[in-house]
Amino acid sequence: MDISVEIGGLKVTRNPADRLITYSLGTCLGVTIYDPVAKVAGLLHAQLPQSSLNGQKALLMPSVFVDTGIPLLFEKAYQLGAEKKRIILKLAGATVKNDTDEFFKIGERNYIIARKLLWKNQVFISGEDVGGNIARTVSIDAATGIVTVKSGGIEKIL
Repeated sequence: MDISVEIGGLKVTRNPADRLITYSLGTCLGVTIYDPVAKVAGLLHAQLPQSSLNGQKALLMPSVFVDTGIPLLFEKAYQLGAEKKRIILKLAGATVKNDTDEFFKIGERNYIIARKLLWKNQVFISGEDVGGNIARTVSIDAATGIVTVKSGGIEKIL
């Protein structure tokens, strides 16, 4: 069953019938995680890089931000039996959409914050499809952990 992850949202599942999917990743960052032993899959659609941009919103909706959404994604996966040492993590999105974004560089900042956070916590990125200027749809199959990215009418396995 397809389970949609909205902008600023996250979902975690261990139901093998589920496929987590998020649409139109532009400057936002999609983060997928999968534990092949526990069969736990997760997907985060983070909109902004740092929770310090809006502390009140970060308290109410931590998954809106890369720096609070990624730890929350891991926490939810751990609750379903995932273990850090087995996590396969992939990133998608972080585009530069227009001249305005070139000024603010939201996509680039989302990506940099994610890389720093993951490096600091010794979590390695297994695959990524980031940058450019085309929005992406990302899905992860809970039974297999296969991550699919669709952009510009082309679908590929990440």
